[in-house]
Parts: sequence; structure tokens; C-alpha cells
Amino acid sequence: VVLDTRYAYPAYGLPSADRARDPAVQIQGQLAAWKEMIEAARLLPDREKLEAVNRFFNRALLFANDIDNWGREEHWATPMEFMERGRGDCEDFAIAKYVSLRMLGLGSDRLRLMYVHANVGGAKPIAHMVLGFFEQPEAEPLLLDNVIDSVRPASMRDDLSVVYSFNTRGLWVGDGRQAAADPNKRLSRWRGMLQRMRGEGMLAWSPSLAVRQSLFRNTAFKETVVQR
Repeated sequence: VVLDTRYAYPAYGLPSADRARDPAVQIQGQLAAWKEMIEAARLLPDREKLEAVNRFFNRALLFANDIDNWGREEHWATPMEFMERGRGDCEDFAIAKYVSLRMLGLGSDRLRLMYVHANVGGAKPIAHMVLGFFEQPEAEPLLLDNVIDSVRPASMRDDLSVVYSFNTRGLWVGDGRQAAADPNKRLSRWRGMLQRMRGEGMLAWSPSLAVRQSLFRNTAFKETVVQR
């Protein structure tokens, strides 16, 4: 198994850092565009929120591996860091979508970051991360992926096999239905990313407060909300 989350999925034609930017979303406007997307999606049905968030990040930001972007093998960026760089790898896309959907009122019990092995064109499996949305705890998840603009049920992604998934409340092994561990203790990169989010002012997220307070002070996306 190739454990390389920096892989750029050539079989899907994933945009790389040398792709021309969407002219509607330039680097200096990333944070403003994020705010506009969040505000526009606030009253949409859940499925349309998923589509809006997935489409925004897939089209507005570029893929870049962590070595090129951060000078290290692995770095899980906060959404602020991701926006400021304008590029990131699969974990950065998945985390930014997770945070955005929490801000839009979706509970953590319905969202999981999913570390998967992707089978691409007969090559060795590739480590990858997507975001899963669960309508109900036992439901088939809908997957948000940085290599595909459409949100698809897991049954339509037979190229992916789940290794583990997690959110702020638990960590699940495979497609297990019972949380096996505390992700804040087991996943140091996740823990470090959350700590940096707190340092940025994004302490947590709450549907009643998220994005309604302290939006974009001096172009910084800052939140003061209470952990649920």
C-alpha cells in the first residue's frame, strides 16, 4: 500500500498548483469568498449545503502536496491556513469542508473525516482523505471528495475502502459503528490542527453562533463560539 496522502490522483485529472485559478476567486479574495459561500448556503437544505461546500473548495483552491506547500511530509492545515495559501492536499480539503458544514449547522455526529485507500487504475492503493456525511447514524454516507465535484453515496465509490474515520467525538476503525478511541488522543495531527484553530480565534463551532459573530475582522475569519 502506498501511504502517500500527497498523491494527486492523475486518473481523475486533479487540478495541480500550476492550474490557472478560477477568475472569480483570486488569492486575495479567498476569505471573502468563503464568507459569501457560507452566508449563501445557510438556509439551504442539507444536501444542497453539501454540494455548495464541496463545489466551493474544489473549484476555488488548488491541490499541492505538503512538501511543496509546507516543506514537511505532513501538515494538516486549519481552514485559515488553507485559505491563506490557496492550496493544499486532500486532508486540507476535507478539514475545511468539515469546519464549513459545522458552521452551517450540521452536527459532528453526522460528519466524519474518512481516511481511505483509493484504487486508481490498477495501481497500488493510495492513501486519501474524504469527508462523509451521515443522514442517520446507520445510513450510507455521502462523500465529499476533492477529486470529484459531485457529492456521491459511498456505494458509488467502489474505488475507496475505509481504513478509519473520525470527528471531534470519536474514531472508528473501518466501517465500524462503535467509536473505538478518542481522536484527540490518538491523532496528533488532528489535535495540533484544532489547537491552531483555537489560536486563530476559531475555538469551535455552534450552529447558533457560527459565522454570525466577528466575521472577517481585518480579512481574518475569526469566530468566538462555544464547544458543543
